[in-house]
Amino acid sequence: MDYTPLFSNVVRRAKASAIRELLKVIAQPDIISFAGGLPAPDLFPSEEIADIMQKVIKEHPEASLQYGSTEGHAALKEELISLLKKTENISVTADNLLIVSASQQALDMTARLFVNPGESIITASPTYLGALQAFQVAGADIIGAESDAYGVLPESVEAHLTALEKRGKRCKFIYLVPDFQNPTGTTIPEARRVKLLALAQKYDTFILEDSPYRQIRFEGVSPRTFYALDGGRGNVITMFTFSKVFVPGFRLGFIVAPADVIRKYVILKQAMDLCTSSVLQLATAQYLRLGHLQAHIKDLITCYREKRDLMLKTLAEVMPKTISWTRPEGGLFLWLTLPQHMDATALLPKAIAHKVAYVAGVDFYPDGKARNDMRLNFSYSSKEQIVDGLKRLAQTIKENM
Repeated sequence: MDYTPLFSNVVRRAKASAIRELLKVIAQPDIISFAGGLPAPDLFPSEEIADIMQKVIKEHPEASLQYGSTEGHAALKEELISLLKKTENISVTADNLLIVSASQQALDMTARLFVNPGESIITASPTYLGALQAFQVAGADIIGAESDAYGVLPESVEAHLTALEKRGKRCKFIYLVPDFQNPTGTTIPEARRVKLLALAQKYDTFILEDSPYRQIRFEGVSPRTFYALDGGRGNVITMFTFSKVFVPGFRLGFIVAPADVIRKYVILKQAMDLCTSSVLQLATAQYLRLGHLQAHIKDLITCYREKRDLMLKTLAEVMPKTISWTRPEGGLFLWLTLPQHMDATALLPKAIAHKVAYVAGVDFYPDGKARNDMRLNFSYSSKEQIVDGLKRLAQTIKENM
């Protein structure tokens, strides 16, 4: 049977993830991959998790193995309220929180909640590929604002907001990854955040703040979150996830938003999956209660800082002088820019032939026009693989310049 005529418009708008498709191709063990956004598996706190899971199931069999509330378990919410106050000086109540299946579900739900087909949103250009997927499925008109070494440019955002207003349209939200952005690794300074927040208030929209990497800072001082800067005025919705700072396999994250907005999210989530895993929520709550998370993050920072430093050092040693890259102060990625005449997508099969892989930058741009960038991940590979892989990549670039 041919199902094609039966597919919905939603499916027709959906695109496969360039990263997920690439990971299938480069699964061979001899390929050094800088393509994924994977945490280092040797740092997973597997023993602590095993002990906590056993204890949670033995001591709370009904609560851990039964359906839970859509909003999320009170035990985890209590720990999150404390964590946000301690680490971000953000004061929220349980009504401001929704536990979700990591930030990708949060992105999908946000698109469903706010965007009708054809309505406009603004993102940085480039921006996170998974967010673009979610917004494309919703049928959003995605407008990319220009960026520099310090993230999205407020002047470009304002120009797009003004243009929409002149056309009688409204920007539904401005999507930003302000700390160690995926894919570029850049961080928006606080002064620029204040300007962007003022624009959201002026044009009666909100900033969707995606914050998966914020706690993995190697150096410098963290700017305040958009949510903290907003001061409760309601112009910011923030998403956090445990995938990068704890374990991705738990698929746990949470949304921080005004209580009336959270209630709308809850209705959507009830139609999607009823609730997030009870046992994983309770295990994470216990992990937080025991104070393990901050110690684990310190280990991540130490390891990833060393790998970032090694990647930067090796790039400087092996790459041609016409190649440039970002220097992230934290996170998992940096962004490498080739000369204008080179195409990172066309170069990728040749890199794979040299047994090294990356993600071509074209899919991170809303308009898909820039073709000479690539994203490199430094968290997953070993130090030896980083050096060897960058030498292979440099050789590929030199052969095709």
